[in-house]
Amino acid sequence: MKVNEGVLDRSLRVIAGLVLIGLAVTGTVGVWAYIGIVPLLTGAVGICPIYSLLGINSCPAPRR
Repeated sequence: MKVNEGVLDRSLRVIAGLVLIGLAVTGTVGVWAYIGIVPLLTGAVGICPIYSLLGINSCPAPRR
């Protein structure tokens, strides 16, 4: 699969994932916050399956 997330998109996903997991670990919110694993992984890998299904690509155009 081809990377379909830009730098800003990936950074925000990783940050959001870490925040959600941190909230779950500290007990601030319920265990549902472990869903933060999903944005953390998609941000780390750079591939979002939902973006692929919808034809979305937040990567900048490649330079020639």
